[in-house]
Amino acid sequence: MKIEILYEDKEALVINKPAGLVMHSDGKSIKPTLADWILEKYPQTKSVGEFSEKLEAKSSKLKAIPRPGIVHRLDAGTSGVLIIAKNQLIYLWLKKQFQNRKVNKVYNAFVWGEMKDDRGIINKPIGRSKNDFRRRSAERGKKGKIRDAVTHFVVKKRSGGFSFLEIRPKTGRTHQIRVHLKAVGHPVVGDTLYAPKRLSALGFNRPALHAASVEFENLEHKKISVTAPLPEDFRNALKNFK
Repeated sequence: MKIEILYEDKEALVINKPAGLVMHSDGKSIKPTLADWILEKYPQTKSVGEFSEKLEAKSSKLKAIPRPGIVHRLDAGTSGVLIIAKNQLIYLWLKKQFQNRKVNKVYNAFVWGEMKDDRGIINKPIGRSKNDFRRRSAERGKKGKIRDAVTHFVVKKRSGGFSFLEIRPKTGRTHQIRVHLKAVGHPVVGDTLYAPKRLSALGFNRPALHAASVEFENLEHKKISVTAPLPEDFRNALKNFK
């Protein structure tokens, strides 16, 4: 795997995750994962972070799956900036910043429809979908534990029935941006999970969501800001905007 390193020091690195790369094994697929790449390039991270547990089908036992240095997640179809911790001390420091909402994240997305407002805030709690266990929901009928979720957005461009957004999530719920945009009637282009009845458009064969930048503090309390350039599919889609 060729993964671009956008920033690196003795404690952490920030990569540009390509779209389509899953974070870690689900215990079923044999496809390469980000965790595989990390362990190959940075074997010392094997004991950094947390383990997730998966049930082994053959033995019916829980199997610990390492998540070496992975501080936060991006959905498989999402590209862009991702922080990886090289040791447990920076891992815990970064996790604390995420929990306290001190990490500033900016995303770009193409959505269906020309949004009326130039900017806005989507403040809708998120739970689980009552119809599909894979999905989350910010609409009526959601179930399970309901968590607060806030997303700020700015419309950068509109054209031909689509909008190009800059998005700043203030919370970090599973699928938050995708769920919130669906809830306000502007699902992400190419998102087959949250807009299954819409054909893909603008040349995307994945959800048109890109983690554009991240800002965090290192252990010396210095601000680190890292930006990932727009991927090719985003650049091509923008050419169609007037």
